[in-house]
This record gives sequence, structure tokens and C-alpha cells, in this order.
Amino acid sequence: MDTPMPGVAGADSLLGEVEEAEAALRAAADRALDGPASFDAVIAADQKIEPRDVMPEAYRAGLIRQIAQHAHSEIIGMQPEGNWISRAPTLRRKAILLAKVQDEAGHGLYLYAAAETLGVSREELNEALLTGKQKYSSIFNYPTLSWADVGAIGWLVDGAAIVNQVPLCRCSYGPYARAMIRVCKEESFHQRQGYQSLYVLAQGTPEQRAMAQDSVDRWWYPSLAMFGPPDADSTHSAQSMAWKVKRFSNDELRQRFVDMCVPQAEILGLTLPDPELRWNDERGHYDYTSPDFGELMRVVKGDGPCNRQRMAHRNRAHADGAWVREASAAYAAKASNRKELVDA
Repeated sequence: MDTPMPGVAGADSLLGEVEEAEAALRAAADRALDGPASFDAVIAADQKIEPRDVMPEAYRAGLIRQIAQHAHSEIIGMQPEGNWISRAPTLRRKAILLAKVQDEAGHGLYLYAAAETLGVSREELNEALLTGKQKYSSIFNYPTLSWADVGAIGWLVDGAAIVNQVPLCRCSYGPYARAMIRVCKEESFHQRQGYQSLYVLAQGTPEQRAMAQDSVDRWWYPSLAMFGPPDADSTHSAQSMAWKVKRFSNDELRQRFVDMCVPQAEILGLTLPDPELRWNDERGHYDYTSPDFGELMRVVKGDGPCNRQRMAHRNRAHADGAWVREASAAYAAKASNRKELVDA
């Protein structure tokens, strides 16, 4: 039986933003621009750039980089939680975790498909991940040490992902915006299941509560780092915002995440590990301690706790799946030959 849980403060408003973005996307598709629709005119009118449209090479290359990194993150992100599927405490928790990990694989496939509309092949994207040429989110290079980490990932990591990704439902590139609508709806479920799992532990035995608190202590700052470097050090933000791919800066999104999490932590009865965390009447936001951006860059460059393990696992899985790809290609060739004979 489910443990009754209070509402997740802030989560409903994010899901509402996704629904508004979906409605805006449909409305934009029904609007026609007057005169030739140049790239700048489409951006200025808040319409969507589609694969058939002419676009600056830097816009195309930037989108490939961003969408590919997002897709790689979804694929590598299956590993930390997948590690707990066989050790879930109940059959119900196992079924939920299985569904969540499968969702993440699906998100990776939506995003690879969106990247392919920009003229890059799936094979090129996969090769870039396997060789380390393209990165994935640094958060997935941290270990999952207890069952409570599955809850903390759902609450904090998926929560940070939603705050980051909901504005992408309004990004200027149509295939990416459409993919993000579905991704964000499913990530909303992921965030709620993680929060509910932590809530159960926080209401449990002293040992369970201590396990939940330890998990929050370890995942808080890596989650804050998911928003990237501070605005002053962000390489791509200014141009990305000018092209309406990105709608808010790293620091704006990080602040929004903090403001959302504080009341949620109070409901859980858990403490966020920041002695400087307090409400600031003048700013209308919580003050907080920034994450260690030096650690973030070390992890991004490959020196995190699990970087080598994650890439070794991904390369092994790719090698083990070679027979599936070969069988699929052979079947497709046979089907094509059969069709040619029938059509002849």
C-alpha cells in the first residue's frame, strides 16, 4: 500500500509549464509568417526552426553538441540506478525502477532522433560517446551506495533535470522542443517517485532515516553542479540564449532549483547540507553555498569517482550487442531483396 505523501511543492507548476509549452508549440505550427521566413525572422517571431530551414552552421553545430550530450546523459544515466534493480527492497519498487530505467533509454532514443534531423548519423553520435569525444552529464559519475540513492536521484537529480529541461520545451528548434515535451512529462513522474521513496524512508526507522539523510548529503552539491558553471564562466550561454535555444541562465535555473527544494526538504523532514541556506527577504530567494566548480570541471574532464567504470561498462555493452546489430542488418537486407524481387 502506498504511504500517503503531501504534495510536492513546485512540481505541479513545472508540469503546468510543460503543458503550456505544448499548447504554444501547437499554436506556433498554425501561425504563418508574412513574407520570406529567414532564420532571424523565425527566431524573432518565436516560431520554430525545422530541419528543412536554412540555419547558421554554428546554430546547427551547437544544437548537435547540446542534444548529443543530453542523449548520452540519458543512456549513461541508466547505469547508477540500474545497479539497484536486482537489489530493490520489494517487487513493487523493482517494477517502478525497471520502468524508470527503460524510460531513460527511451529519452536517449528520442534525442538521438532529434539530433539526426541536423544531419549527423546515429553511428557518429554513438562513436563520439564511446571514444569520449562528446561528454555526458557529470552527475552520473557519482556512485549509488545505498537504496536511498535511488530516491535521492529521483528527487534531486531528476528534479534538477526538469528545472533545466522544462524551458527547452520552448526552444527554437522544433524537433528538440517536441522531444522535450514527452521527456519532461516522464521526468516529472521520475521526480515524484524519488521523492515518495525518500519520504517513506524518512518516516521509517532511525536507520532508514539516517540512510536517507546520508544520501541527500552526498547528492545535493553534485545536483547543484548540474546547472553548469556560473554565468560569468559559461562558454555557450549567451549565444544559445540569443538563438532562443536556452531561455534562462545557469545561475537563474540553479536558484530556481534551490527555491523549489527547500520547502520540499522541510516536508521530508530532511536537512539540506548547507549551513548558509536561508531566506533572503531583499532578493526574494534563498541564499545558498555554490557547488565546488573545480570539482565539477575535474569530473567533466574524466577524474570523477566512476568515469572509467561508466565508459568501460558502456563500451562492453556496445560490444556485447554487436550480434544484435548484425542480425538486424541481415534481416533488413533480406527484406529489401525480397521487396525488390516482388516489385520486379
